[in-house]
Amino acid sequence: MILASIEQNVKGIYIEKPFVRNLEEVDLIKPQASLKGTKIAIAHRNRYHPDLKTIDQILANEGENKIGKLLAIRGRGKGDRRGGGEDLWVLGTHVLNLMHYFGGAPVSCSAQIFDSGKLATKDDIKPGNEALGPLVGDAIDARYVMGNGVPGFFSSQAHDGTKNKGFGLQLIGSEGTVIIHCDGRPLAHYRKGNPLDPKNTHTWVVIGDKDKNTIDQVHNHIMPCMDLIESVAQDRQPICNLDEGIWTVEMVMAVFASHSANGKSVELPLTNRNHPLAL
Repeated sequence: MILASIEQNVKGIYIEKPFVRNLEEVDLIKPQASLKGTKIAIAHRNRYHPDLKTIDQILANEGENKIGKLLAIRGRGKGDRRGGGEDLWVLGTHVLNLMHYFGGAPVSCSAQIFDSGKLATKDDIKPGNEALGPLVGDAIDARYVMGNGVPGFFSSQAHDGTKNKGFGLQLIGSEGTVIIHCDGRPLAHYRKGNPLDPKNTHTWVVIGDKDKNTIDQVHNHIMPCMDLIESVAQDRQPICNLDEGIWTVEMVMAVFASHSANGKSVELPLTNRNHPLAL
């Protein structure tokens, strides 16, 4: 559908995630979009949330709320019945997109995938729901080295018992912690103090924009679509653009590639553009 729209000279496309099933499809879309000047925005709506600017200030240690040295980024999927490969694709891409935003483009990934408590094998690969392509596993543990040198972690376990409370990521610093609840109201909380100190008595506080109308515009995809329209008029890239979407796909494929290589670290972007789970 994307290629057909580009061929018809559509100027802007707003599309759900995941917007492709593999890196081969990415490599088909990107040159055509560049040739035709088509702007593509991916529906990772949290990227349009005004609270990200507040979190940026905390990470920059500007103002009263500080994070100190950023030590790690820890992300989780929803951990519902879709835990593992499906959670990574359908919901984890929201988390990976934010991980990329805060940590920069990842340079490597090492990961393991489990099925019913054991390392997943080729025999466990099956067609994914929602036409996702091949999927495997009901639990995933992945580690990325982000562009800023900070380690980024993603985990997902089916039926993990967290009632979706872990869906999002933690920015863990030496002097404070930020928790981002994907699609949450509010989006983020901040806790001052050393997160490793058991004597830290600071409480969690809501940070950022509390205006309901603004948040509704984010959650109802109004703000992202307005940004896409403006990006076409101004001939600039949308906030969550094609390149950001591609990095999210790279991060997903890297999990499958590393597991297929017995957990060996793989470099990003991947040189092999074939789906690692393709039999």
